Amino acid sequence: MKFVDEASIQVIAGDGGNGCLSFRREKYIERGGPDGGDGGDGGSVYLVGDEALNTLVDFRFQPRYRAAKGEHGKGSDCTGASGSDLYVRVPVGTSVFDDETQEYLGDVNSEEDRLCVAVGGHHGLGNVRFKSSTNRAPRKTTPGTTGETRGLRLELKLIADVGLLGMPNAGKSTLVGAVSAARPKVADYPFTTLIPSLGVVSVGDDHSFVIADIPGLIEGAADGAGLGVQFLKHLSRTRILLHLLDMNPIDGSDPIENFRVIENELVKYSDAIANKERWLVFTKSDLEPQGELEDRIKETCVSLAYEGPTFVISAVTHHGTDELVHAVAQHLGSLKEEKESGDAQSAIRDQVHQFSLHKRLERKARRERIDDDEIEVHYEP
Repeated sequence: MKFVDEASIQVIAGDGGNGCLSFRREKYIERGGPDGGDGGDGGSVYLVGDEALNTLVDFRFQPRYRAAKGEHGKGSDCTGASGSDLYVRVPVGTSVFDDETQEYLGDVNSEEDRLCVAVGGHHGLGNVRFKSSTNRAPRKTTPGTTGETRGLRLELKLIADVGLLGMPNAGKSTLVGAVSAARPKVADYPFTTLIPSLGVVSVGDDHSFVIADIPGLIEGAADGAGLGVQFLKHLSRTRILLHLLDMNPIDGSDPIENFRVIENELVKYSDAIANKERWLVFTKSDLEPQGELEDRIKETCVSLAYEGPTFVISAVTHHGTDELVHAVAQHLGSLKEEKESGDAQSAIRDQVHQFSLHKRLERKARRERIDDDEIEVHYEP
């Protein structure tokens, strides 16, 4: 299945039914009076979470969703039936924006979430509603109101506890395959990971956490180079980041410089993500003599002025992976009672949204072949 993490759709709520103009007409009943009933309310459109979905690709083929209209009122004081609400299933972790105003409407973070994105029209009133002592035969009714029509932009942000960072071929996919049942593609060339992948890491019999792997980052990723910028937003929901560093890159590059490249790209993309708690994990330890590797790790930490937790692993031989997994699980357990405040989550969401909007406007301008001097794009991280 193709992974799609952005889609635009149109939702149309049902119109309210009109009120009925009717008078009671029965044999032997003189001047029966008004008996026109009210119309029914139009159906609303809701987005609901579905854990069985993991992509927005279906919305590329069905971009329009319409709820049922309310029925018109009838005689004998009969009220029209209300239109049925429409429930559209979306993957858990979907953020919803108004495509015209760019207003943030909400998130669908669990199967219990119900997000109303278009409100159905209100019912019209029948002439029986206007009966009074001075107006015994009213001919006045009101029509139902029009249901709300809205263009939406859906953005899927994978919900994971741990996110992996690193240059291409740093060993991210290999680590996911080593500690979970997931089997991402692994090869000896860069950018083998083209879409984000999730793995469930089991720790003991009743504890687990979700780890997310995104395509490798390269210099200029925040400006559109490579693949990582398209998926960096998936890191916004993680609680901790693991920065994987290969001490012997296959391209012969400097590991310290690679670390700084990733760090700079995170800062350029979002300060909120860059300031998330990040642990340094040295990979491919099986390719280095143990004594030399320890000395190089110490020198690297000193050069980077890094004082956080460090781990040395080999995903191929599973050296150090159990220690890393248990440390992450223990740390996540301690964070359960210290959840990020709503302000912190809002800051991350707003920055990611603003950056995405900025890039979208630039792409639109290029498509329309407008000179850069004529474009006014405002982006304040």
